[in-house]
Amino acid sequence: MQYREDKHGNKLSTLGLGCMRFSGNNKETEKMILEAIEKGVNFFDTAFIYPNSEKRLGEILKKHDKRKDVFVATKLPHSKCVTKYDFDKYFSIQLERLQTNYIDYYFIHNITDFEQWTNLQKLGIEDWIREKKETGEIKQIGFSFHGTCDDFLKILDSYDWEFCMIQYNYYAENYQAGKTGLLKAFERGVPVMIMEPLLGGKLATGLPEQALKMFKKSNPELMPVDWAFWWLWNQKEVTVVLSGMNTLEQMQHNIKSATNFKPLTDEEKSVYVDVVRLFQKSYKIPCTNCNYCLPCPKGINIPSCLSSYNTGASQGFMSGMRQYITSTAVVSKNPLSPRKCNKCGKCEKQCPQNIEITKTLKKVARRYENPFFRFLLGIVRIVMVGKGRRAKKEN
Repeated sequence: MQYREDKHGNKLSTLGLGCMRFSGNNKETEKMILEAIEKGVNFFDTAFIYPNSEKRLGEILKKHDKRKDVFVATKLPHSKCVTKYDFDKYFSIQLERLQTNYIDYYFIHNITDFEQWTNLQKLGIEDWIREKKETGEIKQIGFSFHGTCDDFLKILDSYDWEFCMIQYNYYAENYQAGKTGLLKAFERGVPVMIMEPLLGGKLATGLPEQALKMFKKSNPELMPVDWAFWWLWNQKEVTVVLSGMNTLEQMQHNIKSATNFKPLTDEEKSVYVDVVRLFQKSYKIPCTNCNYCLPCPKGINIPSCLSSYNTGASQGFMSGMRQYITSTAVVSKNPLSPRKCNKCGKCEKQCPQNIEITKTLKKVARRYENPFFRFLLGIVRIVMVGKGRRAKKEN
């Protein structure tokens, strides 16, 4: 494993384990965490709002006495904080879940604009941070960001931050804080953690065939996921790249990639330009499958619906259609079609990418549930109902 230093000289593994997408299998998750530690991964990132994530991480570290071997990062759900007392309320819950008495890296989670930070200042968050650092309950303080570059720079200059987190990858180099934010943070001595290095997995499994051929021709030993990670590690301004690995196989590959990283050649760097150009033609909706938009009051699987649209653009209509049918169960008796969206807007308030979800769902439904599709769907349902009735008679 390779390491880079934070603001205080701590050596952090260049690959961090993002704990938002833990496997549903507790034993596999336990095995993943223990093997990650054994192979040198020492940065574990979770959050209050990640379902059951803090609790599972805390239990595993406690069970195997590994808490002091790793750096734990978690996040304050500032949108839930109405008074200054809420800071302690959520922090106490997090310490209990993680079965620890301190947090190594504490993020103000998902700041989207400068006003949110100033509102927290008015609630007294700076005094609260100072108290927690004096007691040792918070070792370092930072923020994760989803907003415009201008707001990022304002927030960066408004406090003595010890680290930050931005969304950044070779496709979205200038999105949100982007390259400008990365360089400014580095210039100020603020380490940068990277989220969405694979654009919700799309840079690993959703590239057009021609793009895959370009990568393979340039360096046949690297997989698409390696190209995405190496592009980031090739920049000295990047401290830790977080990956939401949820299988042992994914983790083992990514650890190998981090361990074997070496600077890109000029020829390898030039390939990204053509790959991005090709990917831009197929990647229509900037959804990263973070699931912040869920649960939908109508039960719509929003990320999967949006993903099916991108799949159709990059891999062909039928591939997208198959994913859409699976995601929405449109052939069932009670389908969860995006046509059921009532435009409540709850999802859009939660979306870090600022996607106009209600309009986009309408576009997705229009693509996959056109009149011809609905005609075929009617036939399929009639057939399925008939099969169900025959099965009942036979029983």
